[in-house]
Amino acid sequence: MHLRTRRARLLVAASTLLVPAALLASAQTATAAPSTASVSIASTLPQWLPKPAAGARSRVAVPKADAKQRLAIRVYLAPKGGQAALEQAAAAVSDPSSSSYGQFLSAPQFQAAYEPTSASAKSVTKWLKSKHLKVTGTGANRRWVGASGTVAQLDKAFDVSLSKLTHDGQKVVAPTTAAQVPASLASSVLTVSGLDTSVARKTHDSKPKVTPPDAFQNARPCSVYYGQVAAKYADDYSTALPKFNGQTLPYAPCGYTGPQLRAAYTPGTTLSGKGVTVAITDAYAWQLIASDAEKYATQHGDGHYKAGQLTQVLPKTFTDQDACDPSGWSGEETLDVEAVHALAPAANIRYYASPSCNDDDFADTLAKVVDEDIAKVVTNSWGGPEEAETSDLVVAYNQVFLQGALQGTTFLFSSGDDGDNLASTGIKQASSPASNPNVTAVGGTSTGIDASGKRIFDTGWGTVKDNLSKDGKSWSSIGFTSGAGGGFSSLFNRPAYQKGVVPSSAPAGRAFPDIAMDADPNTGFLVGQTQTFPDYVHYGEYRIGGTSLASPLAAAMLALTIEHNGGRPFGALNPRLYATKGVADDVVKQPTRLGVVRADYTDPTDSSSPVIYSVREFGRDSSLWTDKGWDPVTGIGVPNAKFLALTTPASSAVAAAKR
Repeated sequence: MHLRTRRARLLVAASTLLVPAALLASAQTATAAPSTASVSIASTLPQWLPKPAAGARSRVAVPKADAKQRLAIRVYLAPKGGQAALEQAAAAVSDPSSSSYGQFLSAPQFQAAYEPTSASAKSVTKWLKSKHLKVTGTGANRRWVGASGTVAQLDKAFDVSLSKLTHDGQKVVAPTTAAQVPASLASSVLTVSGLDTSVARKTHDSKPKVTPPDAFQNARPCSVYYGQVAAKYADDYSTALPKFNGQTLPYAPCGYTGPQLRAAYTPGTTLSGKGVTVAITDAYAWQLIASDAEKYATQHGDGHYKAGQLTQVLPKTFTDQDACDPSGWSGEETLDVEAVHALAPAANIRYYASPSCNDDDFADTLAKVVDEDIAKVVTNSWGGPEEAETSDLVVAYNQVFLQGALQGTTFLFSSGDDGDNLASTGIKQASSPASNPNVTAVGGTSTGIDASGKRIFDTGWGTVKDNLSKDGKSWSSIGFTSGAGGGFSSLFNRPAYQKGVVPSSAPAGRAFPDIAMDADPNTGFLVGQTQTFPDYVHYGEYRIGGTSLASPLAAAMLALTIEHNGGRPFGALNPRLYATKGVADDVVKQPTRLGVVRADYTDPTDSSSPVIYSVREFGRDSSLWTDKGWDPVTGIGVPNAKFLALTTPASSAVAAAKR
């Protein structure tokens, strides 16, 4: 995971698709009969604000923001018919026990039923102007009305006190009370973003020409398949390496390729993803993706890309390049594209580039995916810790996921690469948007694929590294380095679809991930990309992993399932996953400590640099565990043949008439 970094929330009792508490709170307030001149929008109060001390009536006083500082805001508009109606409809089409299951809407049908009304947009626009704010535009399909103004103007308009605060290492402006809007607008306003200026960048001026990233080269020895080369000797094949806990471990695989992954995950099937479009979202755009992907596919048996099979949807401009590292994102795009094509070689791939790695840009990019309604599977290998999120953008993301659910679009998100996030953030916490109940979170495994292409083991991805001692006689642990993200959300309560599957003894909150696929960089995927080497810029290949690999692999598996289902999609997938037994191979703790020896160049850009050795232990993911049944590393397990055979009903004439 990267800044919204790259990686290389339940209160409606009858619903299986559930929404953030902040969203529900604002909706409840907005629909209450107005007895005062204004109503509170709860989701505008930053959840990260320190709570008042015990016995204190209010928070510690903070300095006011500069009254003349200008801020840009968005007023997100409520859907036609109300938020509750949208949630109930999304729940119904996602619930396998409902008569409406699988009866999805087209994008035009969705807009006709739920697009915020022109009257709402006009009323909000008129009010903003009356408060001397500059209206800057309206989002696609009237999702939001944009405006800007000074701190003094915004204080007065929303009855807040914008203050100087520190959040997530940033100096920000934020309100210390929830924003107020006139009661007459309560049914029109969903939330307001921009009053809290915290930036949650997801990790990886005009269209950038991305600099090829610094090269990464995997040292030798490495194994073509798991277990091929025993790590008895160093690369000179005369210097002995010590055993690890009495075992001679194998060298890490050089990187699995498409034929190996297809043999391991889809043995015996002729499914290829034909007729299905998989969307990929990342930040920026790699100008050499078509040529790199074509070269990689033809060299490794994945087949040529047909004309129009790989397309890109680009914004007019790109921003925040210094903060977001476009070169790093080029590697993410390369991994996602090549992984989807490796497992579903006939699927169409449509890449949507976010203008930056900032939350509002990613929210707009995801909205473009559902508005176009071309792809029914969307893989997203980015995210960040929940503490970095602002409640207003949680609401904005959730609206897109609800639209996707009604249109039959499945969103998959990588669960993170830092385990419980304690080492990376200082707090055990979930990752977002993976923790949203309306998306499928993909965790990770360490996976052994043998010479025949068979998966001989899966264990939860969690790596402890042991370095070779200076005298070459022993291994010394330096501790946890990376592992699949997982745990329990502080933003979302446990959704109904997880009851009876996630242990009742587990902590409260939406439990994630939901499923898992190979993610361990030490049993990872071989990718090919043009890179900057010491001599010159050229194409090269290297092994990579992370849940950034697991998510596109899972998306490719779902593309195969949709092909098998006659092209009919699944929408919000989780209710079906948790209700259907046997759709995933359970991943359990291995009885012995597995691992590999890894050889690395001291300078990974330079294959003439010295080689160093380390052991990478499997199945040791921070405080998270792998066990029988659902667990916070692999969810319910690895999708299998029964997953590929999942079905949804054909659209009925009655349902079509209702639409």
